Amino acid sequence: MNGTADPLAHAGLPAAAGVPRHLAVIMDGNGRWAQQRHRPRLIGHRAGARAVKRSVEFCLERGIGALTLFAFSSENWNRPAEEVGGLMKLFLGALEREVEELHRLGARLRFIGERSRFDGAILARMQAAETLSAGNTRLQLNIAASYGGRQDIAAAARALAEEVAAGRLRPDQIDEDALGARVALADLPAPDLFIRTGGEVRISNFLLWQLAYTELWFTDALWPDVDATLLQSALDDYARRERRFGLTSAQLGQPAPGETM
Repeated sequence: MNGTADPLAHAGLPAAAGVPRHLAVIMDGNGRWAQQRHRPRLIGHRAGARAVKRSVEFCLERGIGALTLFAFSSENWNRPAEEVGGLMKLFLGALEREVEELHRLGARLRFIGERSRFDGAILARMQAAETLSAGNTRLQLNIAASYGGRQDIAAAARALAEEVAAGRLRPDQIDEDALGARVALADLPAPDLFIRTGGEVRISNFLLWQLAYTELWFTDALWPDVDATLLQSALDDYARRERRFGLTSAQLGQPAPGETM
């Protein structure tokens, strides 16, 4: 938690047994879903947008307080120009169509990543969406766009270096908490559960710092096919796991100092 208070609890969304407070997802498989149907890749991305809506609805129904979706990585800019252009149009269209509904549902929308590569129209829509939904507390919906985990950590290290150079911080004050307070989403609990669709078994430069103790769950299902049933399967598996954070099972059963069982 990087030493900060839990905003989800303040929002009336305390952690429930077996339910992650924060769910992180790599939405993989849109292109293959389209190829299997002999359709253009962008058709798969449109189908993937519908799966996003189902996932948001699922989190709202289950009381999951934060959902972070990996929409576009810093490496994705290297894809064919036609696909990148099509994705940007889809992104802008989604911002125009969906933000009002997300706001109505009580979702706070935030974007993490390097924004400088987006054009002015998209940047304006992103800012407008964040401003409109800033006071919402029912769901913290974070969209990682033009994001990379290494980029995130490097930016945090650069911020610390600037503070040292300005004399506001001593080198010996730099520790995990100091760095963790400067990465993306530092005000939220780290993800409890990570899901990746599409059959790949890696985290692909997503939330590298934040996923240190996250439970990982992989599925062969392609992202456009994701529904509440599959997401519930991930939650059921998560609920069966014992999260020890480096401790032993016996230690987890012991009371904290000053507490009684």
